[in-house]
Amino acid sequence: MKTLSQELFDTLLSWYRENKRDLPWRRVVSPYRTWISEIMLQQTRVSAAIPYFERWTKRFPSALSLSSASEEDVLKAWEGLGYYSRARNLHAAAKIIASEFGGELPCDKEALLRLPGIGEYTVGAILSIAFGKREPAVDGNVLRVISRLTEDPTDILNVSFRKKIADDIRPFMKEGETSDFTQALFELGALVCLPEEACRCASCPVRAFCGANEHGTQSLFPVKTAKKEKKKAEMTVFLLLLNGSVALTRRPDSGLLAKMYQFPNVSGFLSASEVSARFGGEARELPAHTHVFTHVIWEMKAFAVSLSSPPNDPTLFFASPAELEEKYALPSAFSFYKKFCK
Repeated sequence: MKTLSQELFDTLLSWYRENKRDLPWRRVVSPYRTWISEIMLQQTRVSAAIPYFERWTKRFPSALSLSSASEEDVLKAWEGLGYYSRARNLHAAAKIIASEFGGELPCDKEALLRLPGIGEYTVGAILSIAFGKREPAVDGNVLRVISRLTEDPTDILNVSFRKKIADDIRPFMKEGETSDFTQALFELGALVCLPEEACRCASCPVRAFCGANEHGTQSLFPVKTAKKEKKKAEMTVFLLLLNGSVALTRRPDSGLLAKMYQFPNVSGFLSASEVSARFGGEARELPAHTHVFTHVIWEMKAFAVSLSSPPNDPTLFFASPAELEEKYALPSAFSFYKKFCK
């Protein structure tokens, strides 16, 4: 295997400083802004996260302002980003930061790790980028980059491998350069050292130090256990329309999309006649929609039904189009159907 070197990282830092993207969390750096950006970028592309980050930091410019917001306001600001537990954890952590740390994120690894939703990677990002600490942040990009540079055959899903990578790169983090060091590795993985055949080795600034480039083994790294095939679930969604409003209900307190608002629905596919008989109004079929989660795929069939009176169902309430836009946060899976509510 190839070994890492100071020359490699010095070359990478020079490239990063000349080629780094102009991103909003880089223009003004603070522990809070770094924290928010890193949580948003989990499971979300940079291009998709940027407008959310800008709106979020305008609405909640500090941990104190976030801590005093209602959960509904927080979820509404997060609407469309998915993985809503991230937003709930941000909110819960902000309350702890406000009550125990005077509204400022602590510059302490153990204290940060005790906050909801913050793990080793996020701690490394906050400490190295915002506090200038020699604490590596090892995400998927970094695992891929280092695996290829060193041709390391270890399965990257092995929990101990992340710690090994962190220990391997920590000695090369220089005081005063930790922010650029961390973000240079992110940038290389995001722009150049891409997954599988998409990698751009010809334009890689550190290809001379890369074992995979030398031996043509880029497609073999990183080593990763094959994912299990996702389960599929069929669902029929109802847009129940009454006097310009649409029926909503709330999901259970636990499980997928816990406590989120949704349009009423049932498991399995119903026909138009079955929906009409269920609600006593003509059912108009809407376009089908598929939504992919981490472990399951929802295949959704939907009908709009104009009602003459509200259903006898205490779990339902009606919201106007304006309330859908301003008040109630719908997961992306259901947001697809918002345009049919008018």
